[in-house]
This record gives sequence, C-alpha cells and structure tokens, in this order.
Amino acid sequence: MGGFFGVTSKQDCVFDLYFGTDYHSHLGTRRAGMAVYSKDDGFDRAIHNIENAPFRTKFDKDVNKMHGYMGIGCISDYEPQPLIVRSHHGTYAIMTVGKINNTDEIIKQMFDSGHTHFLEMSGGDINATELVAAIINQKEHLVEGIQHAQDVIDGSMTIVLLTPKGIYAARDKMGRTPIAVGKKDDGYCISFESFAYLNLGYVAERELGPGEIVILTPEGIQTLAKPGEDMKICTFLWVYYGYPSSSYEGISVEEMRYECGKKLAQRDDASPDTVAGVPDSGTAHAIGYANESGIPFSRPFIKYTPTWPRSFMPTIQSKRNLIAKMKLIPVHELIQDKSLLLIDDSIVRGTQLRETTEFLYQSGAKEVHVRPACPPIIYGCKYLNFSRSTSEMDLITRRIIEQISGDYKNVHLEKFSNPDSPEYQGMIDEICKQLNFTSLRYHRLDDMIESVGLDPKKLCTYCWDGKE
Repeated sequence: MGGFFGVTSKQDCVFDLYFGTDYHSHLGTRRAGMAVYSKDDGFDRAIHNIENAPFRTKFDKDVNKMHGYMGIGCISDYEPQPLIVRSHHGTYAIMTVGKINNTDEIIKQMFDSGHTHFLEMSGGDINATELVAAIINQKEHLVEGIQHAQDVIDGSMTIVLLTPKGIYAARDKMGRTPIAVGKKDDGYCISFESFAYLNLGYVAERELGPGEIVILTPEGIQTLAKPGEDMKICTFLWVYYGYPSSSYEGISVEEMRYECGKKLAQRDDASPDTVAGVPDSGTAHAIGYANESGIPFSRPFIKYTPTWPRSFMPTIQSKRNLIAKMKLIPVHELIQDKSLLLIDDSIVRGTQLRETTEFLYQSGAKEVHVRPACPPIIYGCKYLNFSRSTSEMDLITRRIIEQISGDYKNVHLEKFSNPDSPEYQGMIDEICKQLNFTSLRYHRLDDMIESVGLDPKKLCTYCWDGKE
C-alpha cells in the first residue's frame, strides 16, 4: 500500500506538499519521497528511508531547500518513489499505488519487442513504478500511455505524473483506490486521503471516478479521459486502513465503523462487562457496539503513542509480533476479573490477536470474547498490497480449512465463506479454540456491506467471498 499527495499552486507549493504527504504516514513505513518542479530550476527530488524515523523528521531539511509551484509526494510500503524519468514525452516524475500480478509477463513482452533494461532493487525485484513508466513510454501520448498501462496490468494501478505542464492523475480503472481533489484560491491538490488537505486551507472539490484521468494546473482541473461506469472500490478502506477522518465515495470511515459495531451488537448474545477495541482501527467499531448494546466502552490497554504513533509495523513477521505486544500497555484495574469483549478490524494470520488475548489473560481477564469487524479473510488480495503475506496459507482461515478438510486441493472454499453453512461454523469454532478465545463471532458480509451503504456492485469483497 501507499499514500500520495500532489499540489499545483500559483505560489511555492512545498509547505502544502510536505504536510499533505505527511498526513499519509499511516499507509506505509518503508520509503517516502517528494518531487517538485519550477520553471527556473526544473525538477528536484528527495527520497528517504522512513523505517526508523517519521516522515517529517527525515524531510525537515529538504523542505527548506526544495522550491517549486507544482509537486508530488508519496509514502510507500515498499518501492522508493517518485521516480524522475526522461523519455520522448520529456522529463516527468511518477508515483503509483497498486499491485502488478503479471510483472514477469510484461517484462518478457518488453524484452521481446526491443532492447530495454530495468534497474533491480535489493532482492532482485523490479520497481513497479519504473515498470509502469516503461509501459507508458511505449505510446506516443501520455494519456494513451497511462491507459495502456492500466489495460495491460493485471491487478490495479493508480498513477500520478508531474510534468512541466501540470500533474496528471489517473485513478485505477476499477476505482479500487481513491483520488480526492481539493481547491483553494491559489491552487489545487490531489490526495489519497480526503482529510489530508483540510488543515492546509483546501475545500473538497470532487473525487475522480474509476479510470478517470485529469490534469491539474494552478488555474484548474481538466478531465482528459472520462470515468467508467463500473467500480470496485476496496471495502477494506473503511474497515481498516483508511484514516478515521477520511471519507470515500462520500462515506465517512468513522461513521461506517460505528455502523459495523452496531450491527455486530444486534446479532450478538454475549454479556461481557465491557467492550474494547484493539487500537487504533478497532476502537470505532467498539464504540459502535457499545452504543448499540448499552455495554460500557473501556480502554483496558493503551497504545504507547509517543514512540509508536503509526499503526503499520515492520514487514518482518517476527518483529511485527514482538512490536504488537510491546506497544500495548495494560490498565490492570480495567482487566482484573473482567469479562471483556474485544473488537479488532480483522484477523489475518491470527498471531497478534492470540498474543493480545494471552496478554489480557495474564493481566487478569476472566473472559475474552472476540468480534472481528469484517468476515473471515479466505482469499489473498489480488489488487492491493495491504498485507505482506507471501502465501494464502499465511491466512489462519486457510490453515484451519486444510486441517478440517484434509483433501485441500479439492475443497470448496465458498462453503467456508457462507456464514450459514456448517463448514463455516466448524472453521470458526476451530479458530476460536486455537486462538484461545472465550467466544468468536465474525461480522457477516451482508451486514458489513450494509454498513458501508454503497451499492454492493461497487464494492470489492474478493478477500472475503472470492468474487471478482
């Protein structure tokens, strides 16, 4: 995953770019970059590793040196970007958010069609943003090249280019990730997160539609390719990785999470002493549950925010598990001899939630009832890199299904995604047993979709039901 921000201004844009990009720090922890353009100095760029220090700390010197009236910035959970590219289109800076499933196939086709090369990153991978630029450069015109890239890529791809003419912004053709546009007197901005420009004096202008391509200049915004009618925006935006103060397609993240908790409570028969959320993304779901059920909301453990401000953690799994435990501080008075109902945004591998549960038992909890705010994740995401799982067998559901079924190759996964089937209930019972919960009840897919409030046809639910 990653987040981005872009500015076109009649004044110097670096202040807005710096803080607008920083407001996306919850979407990545590995690399960050900014690129600016001015008529006098041309392109300038800075990229830093942010694994051990936040964005603002790493870029505080750059922000005082960089100048330009147009700029783009991004937070990336993997590859360094933006990249500066020189081609027959001229020089431009490019950044992307998405996932390419057919990288090797595209590279082979490009090698077969002519002599070219790519720079390898450590580990041998090709920078996905560099590959996108190479695909764009196969066409004579930028817009044609952008559309070509989105057509040949299996997965998803939102693309932002900074050129001397303006910023080209292209939302993924199925709208899986958002692009919001903000406006103020001296310019425009684009942003992954719709809240990121509010404190900078911008007001919401609109959101780009699926596949829409626009160009932003300090004077305005022009549509170069009209949006498509079909959309499959990622539902996990609301459930987990979207920031609480954001909204997508006009739907508030925070309100959706309240609604999720409300619907969880309406179907539940547990009688805990208090309701708690796993901070931070589980908190709003828990508030919604508490408001509906009348069971008090409490915070039996607190995340130590002074040095653990972000929810994303290192991608090395052994370190993730350690840090998940280290950053939560118990409040023993709210745990000792209490029956707790705990709401997390999801269960992926199960490791962290099992350790959190053990942490609560060791701190004196009598019972720990768990209510994930989304259905069981049964399929690995094909469209976004919101999880660093390298195999679907990393998912606790898949491991349990293999244990239950024995003949895993011929198992019908759809039976395990149907909350009314005996296979589903058997899977839930085994997860509950292995993770040592008092009880376990997942959010139903139909209730979660209703919590969002969009037409179900516009929502991607692939990781839960396998439907494209």
